[in-house]
Amino acid sequence: MNRSAALSNSMLLVLLLGASGSIASALAILLMFTVVVGLYHLCMKPLRTRLSAASLLLASLLLAATLSSCADILLQRWSLQWHTPVSLYIGLIGLQCVLLEQHGIFSRSASERLSLYGLFVGLMLTLATLRELFGEGLHLLTLAPGAFIVLGLLLAARQTWKRPAALPEETHRP
Repeated sequence: MNRSAALSNSMLLVLLLGASGSIASALAILLMFTVVVGLYHLCMKPLRTRLSAASLLLASLLLAATLSSCADILLQRWSLQWHTPVSLYIGLIGLQCVLLEQHGIFSRSASERLSLYGLFVGLMLTLATLRELFGEGLHLLTLAPGAFIVLGLLLAARQTWKRPAALPEETHRP
């Protein structure tokens, strides 16, 4: 994995862990993420072939900041109760657009992009559901360190699920 992939994935992790405090905030971020990234992809598609690398980065920054700011204003106007818990993470959506652009995700096939998005959606909703269900009994799960704990437990469960069954030891007979 190269440095840009690690940076892109770590920024996605911040968005995932921070905004999955409840199902409502997870749905709000997912809705905004879908709209902003979709509009960003549509607007940047004709510009990718016409601009140089430096101009493309500047256009990417301006477009991502504009779209995430507009989404922030619309969510604040539409539903203040959804806006309050996720307002801190809205700017990260624009940053994620720029990082995904620099990593080349938008130039990949639609099935690869959808599988990445599906993984993000599934993980976000799973984390939000688990944190909301068990957060009342364990207050730590409602905080960001609790999200790391739940994510670690999910990764451990996935690792055990995918591990092949232990093979019986071979006995050597003379």
